[in-house]
Amino acid sequence: MTFTQERQVTLFKPEGRMDLQGGNALSEKIASVMPQPEQFWVIDLAKVDFMDSSGLVSLVKGLKTARQSNCRLILCNVAAPVRLVLELTHLDSVFEIFNTYEDVLKFVWL
Repeated sequence: MTFTQERQVTLFKPEGRMDLQGGNALSEKIASVMPQPEQFWVIDLAKVDFMDSSGLVSLVKGLKTARQSNCRLILCNVAAPVRLVLELTHLDSVFEIFNTYEDVLKFVWL
């Protein structure tokens, strides 16, 4: 997983499977971030090819943490199999989802 911070955007880029191990890695990385009000936490799922309930739990926990910290959590580059899981659980209506990271940056810096 890669992690970068630039201005008001914190970017998380998990890779591979968002299962128990991948979900825990994301949760640990999110927990290590020092939140700043009105910061954007972006999870780029371009390299995630599988997600199960453990991965969903890590995303929901991240969303809860972001909201409690007055930050916004955004998902981008969601592959079809992962999008299907989000749609089946109706979490696609809970998360802000953008097609690309560039779309997120356009939105953030309007």
